[in-house]
Amino acid sequence: MPHFGFPLETLVIFFCVVLASIYLDLIAHKNSTEITVSNSAKWSVFWFCLAIGFYAYVWVRFSKAWADLYLAGYMLEKSLSVDNLIVFMAIFSSFGIKGILQHRILYWGILGALVFRAVFVVIGTGLFLASPWIGFLFAAFVAWSAVKMLQRSKDDETIEDFSDHWSVRLTGKLMPIYTQLYLHRFFIKHWEFQTNDQLDKSRITRSGTIHATPAFLCLMAIETSDIAFSFDSVPAVIAVTQEPLLVYAAMIFAILGLRSLYFVLAALTRYLVHLEKAVIALLFFIAVKMALQSWNHAVGDSGFHISPSASLLVVFGLLTAGVVASLLFPTQPVSVHQDE
Repeated sequence: MPHFGFPLETLVIFFCVVLASIYLDLIAHKNSTEITVSNSAKWSVFWFCLAIGFYAYVWVRFSKAWADLYLAGYMLEKSLSVDNLIVFMAIFSSFGIKGILQHRILYWGILGALVFRAVFVVIGTGLFLASPWIGFLFAAFVAWSAVKMLQRSKDDETIEDFSDHWSVRLTGKLMPIYTQLYLHRFFIKHWEFQTNDQLDKSRITRSGTIHATPAFLCLMAIETSDIAFSFDSVPAVIAVTQEPLLVYAAMIFAILGLRSLYFVLAALTRYLVHLEKAVIALLFFIAVKMALQSWNHAVGDSGFHISPSASLLVVFGLLTAGVVASLLFPTQPVSVHQDE
């Protein structure tokens, strides 16, 4: 079978469609004050139809064989990305960030993923020699996030001061930080403290030209989680097809739809009181799975393996259990956060 290569027509169509859709997504949510289940579901359908549209294009323009390789990679990446979605929820919970600011952070996170995934696909599997050891570190981070999310579930108040937050303690000496959220900003310039009465100069960790806000630190955590999960997902998709353009297209269409699926789950947690407990249980499962995978690759085969299909069954099983429990045992009143 000849190589698919990099047809100029396909490259132009792919990047124009993706960039136009991302821009449309940003414009559609520019003035949003609440991410609803209905809105998220509609965008999820939009991204799925877009992915299937590209599948149809490859089939008609080239062949069904190439189209099937792309579709197989897309479905695999979509399944593997569910774990990433659950970790997104834990990261936002850790930062106490909700609503439209989540959309803004994920929007820029997706743009970063476009670049990182392209680099990973070009470099290929050679980049993933370090993945077993990275897996151990990230498994510990995910487990710790689950514990913090469990603690925050008992006290769902918005964080006002990030001075003692783990992200500020970790990076406060490396870069100037303003320890409060300010609008939807990622950075604040030093001269703004002289001209804006809403900014409190005592909240900065140290003097500098530009000060990062907790929103930027959250964005970096989101980007880091995407990179960590790509160490597993990219080789898996490459195993399906070694055609770089088809691999990259499959990943990007799956990632674009992931953001909308996140908001479906996040919106449902407002109404289904036990769903967050299922998410916390999933975080512990993901941590165990990543540690087991890393052990099998870095130390030695333990004899225990969790396949993507088994992982997907656990994910949907726990989420279903959370939904059913919420319907059967609505032990607390439904509340809709209007913090946006």
